[in-house]
Amino acid sequence: MYGAHTDNELRGDYTKAKADFTVEQRDHVYGEADHALWRRLYARQAQLLQTYACREFRDGLARMAAADGVPDLDAVNARLVPASGWRLVAVPGFIPDEQFFRHLAARRFPVTVWLRRPEEFDYLVEPDIFHDFFGHVPMLFDRRFGDYVQRYGEQALRLLPHGALPLLARLYWYTVEFGLIDGDEGLRVYGAGILSSGGETPYAVDSDEPRRLRFELSRCLRTAYRIDSYQKTYFVIRSLAALADVMTRDLSALVETLQAQPALSPDRLYDGDEPVPPRGRRLAA
Repeated sequence: MYGAHTDNELRGDYTKAKADFTVEQRDHVYGEADHALWRRLYARQAQLLQTYACREFRDGLARMAAADGVPDLDAVNARLVPASGWRLVAVPGFIPDEQFFRHLAARRFPVTVWLRRPEEFDYLVEPDIFHDFFGHVPMLFDRRFGDYVQRYGEQALRLLPHGALPLLARLYWYTVEFGLIDGDEGLRVYGAGILSSGGETPYAVDSDEPRRLRFELSRCLRTAYRIDSYQKTYFVIRSLAALADVMTRDLSALVETLQAQPALSPDRLYDGDEPVPPRGRRLAA
């Protein structure tokens, strides 16, 4: 996500970053070891897609043709821009919140240029190009989801000066990063943080351990999240169109109200919650 949410020293090379924190991808050299690691990561996650990813993600990934090595962002833009109006921009890593939101509001998605090390195959703290590209870009081919992300950026720019970042971060986390959808294929994943993780992908859909709740905006905005483990709670939308509609109204009044209320724990249920069962099961009456 964006830079306010890590205490670790940033790994990217910011020396050539422009004022908007973009860089030239061609200045970052990928060796054959990088391409081989990319192919391993891609192959592992691709095996999970038919079972766990939503149809829109699968369709978008197929259009990117990125299985053979670290992708060239300009080449992908040639297909992405006509499809949804989104464009990928290379960045060195985490960037400031305001600039991140400005990119989203302009239908530009920041993609980190560096790739994780082999020993980080299963987990890393900062998002790398595999997380950003494999996890996020397929969904941007869907115009409904793209509209949601753009509107999120627009609202965030208005609300950021009013101290709304904690609420905004939760909404992005539980939708763009860790969102589930319950559509005509049943319970599926659309969130990038899940779909770029080999372990969390089946856990989010099949495990009895986490709580899956029907998405409700106020509940989502108030719910704390974990950055160091699998999530304890996931929010489940009914459709991408419904998600996009969430952002068609001004959230200023709601955010102002919720800022005065305490955060909710991801480890428990609250009155009014509507649980969603793991895939293939029903909740006990």
